[in-house]
Amino acid sequence: MNEVSEAILEKFNEAYLRIKCEPSVAQELSQFFTFEVPGAKFMPSVRKRLWDGKIRLFSPGTGKIYLGLLPYVRRFLATQGHTIVYGEGVKPPKQLDKNLTTKFVRSLEKGFRARDYQIDAIHNILERDRGLILSPTGSGKSFIIYALVRYYIEKLEDKKILIVVPTTGLVEQMYGDFADYGWFPDEHCHKLYAGSDKNTPREVVISTWQSIYKLDKKYFSQFGAVFVDEAHTAKAKSLTGIMTKLTDCKYRIGTTGTLDGTEVHQLVLEGLFAKCKQVTTTAKLIQEAHLSNLHVRCLVLDHPKSKRSRMDYQEEASWLAVDAARNKFITNLVIAQEGNTLVLCRFIVQLDHLYEMINRDDDRKVFMVYGGTDTEDRNNIRGVVEQEENAVIIASYGVFSQGINIKRLHNIVFGSPYKSQIRVLQSIGRGLRTAADKKHLQVFDIVDDLRYNNKDNFTLKHFHDRIGIYNEQEFDYDIVPVKLKR
Repeated sequence: MNEVSEAILEKFNEAYLRIKCEPSVAQELSQFFTFEVPGAKFMPSVRKRLWDGKIRLFSPGTGKIYLGLLPYVRRFLATQGHTIVYGEGVKPPKQLDKNLTTKFVRSLEKGFRARDYQIDAIHNILERDRGLILSPTGSGKSFIIYALVRYYIEKLEDKKILIVVPTTGLVEQMYGDFADYGWFPDEHCHKLYAGSDKNTPREVVISTWQSIYKLDKKYFSQFGAVFVDEAHTAKAKSLTGIMTKLTDCKYRIGTTGTLDGTEVHQLVLEGLFAKCKQVTTTAKLIQEAHLSNLHVRCLVLDHPKSKRSRMDYQEEASWLAVDAARNKFITNLVIAQEGNTLVLCRFIVQLDHLYEMINRDDDRKVFMVYGGTDTEDRNNIRGVVEQEENAVIIASYGVFSQGINIKRLHNIVFGSPYKSQIRVLQSIGRGLRTAADKKHLQVFDIVDDLRYNNKDNFTLKHFHDRIGIYNEQEFDYDIVPVKLKR
């Protein structure tokens, strides 16, 4: 049995908690907060033995751990029977009058009404000064951010507010959302991305994480509140670098539509912000008619035995991207649909093939969007599609699976296999917003049966993972076998 001893918890700064304890307790904490990174054994750094594939959230040498992990530290120490002493800066959450929060939020409403779960999320953060909000696409995360910005802008006297987003398109979208809510962002907000001035007298800076993560700690000292939208998308080292430089930033809020399902991913984000709070689900939003009805049709393509062979994952994915019969099937599927259709693919070569084939066989407007398409062109395409009845966008997952919302999107086709929970849910989320003439979203999940020697191929295995996601999210789906013609 472990020896019972005392652990003193004190705030080191706004980023870290410091734990003073006996070496034996520190070792217990180190073991508890050490995690194997999923898939690490395949990473070059692990294979070359430059890294053991583990993430350690607690440092026995310094006694430091992310401040947001305080609830987990408390629970672990209590479970082990250790005495907890609260030192400087460690305080319980405030008890605020919910009616005052509601009154404040209602004062911001201009032609719309905030939903109850949005008010709950805002109130939860105001009581704790930090938070990690798990809320799906279409749930109104931008309004939650806006309301909190309006609150903290009055509270912070000599400090600014930093809003971090993953793409330049989302910088523009956040700026536009604030205007839609009845504010004047041109008076209060500065848009920061490649080539723009990093210094501004305005109170709110909206920036991509790529534009600021290399800046020194002095730059971040000007901020008293930080919001990270789509927090799951920032590369781990870049996000932690930003958040740990914000040592004097008291108010810390992260928002995300989904987590990747791993414990370590959630704990890192919770450490940087606070314990995760799920405010609603996609299924509830659909049920309440805030989002479009959704149906996922899984089309399982039965490839001829002559085309099957032993392939590794990369070989299989590359072969599927250029397979003429498969791309012809997707082309015919897209042509058969009514309404605006988004086709998502991984590889540029497949985007090119499908763009050429659909343009040749159909008279609709067809657009292609990938990493090389600049932000202005992407926004223009989005604007055009919003006015179209039957357009097609062929896009890479990396560009269109997050952050780009098209209300009048009727169909989504997964042209390439993917198993990432984040990417799957973000992709579906692109089409869930409602419009006056659109209440339903049809998703086509293209599945490839390339079983060889009675063993499932990689992309078929990934399909099983996606089915798990659909079941967990309570999505309506069916599975349809298709004999692929050549």
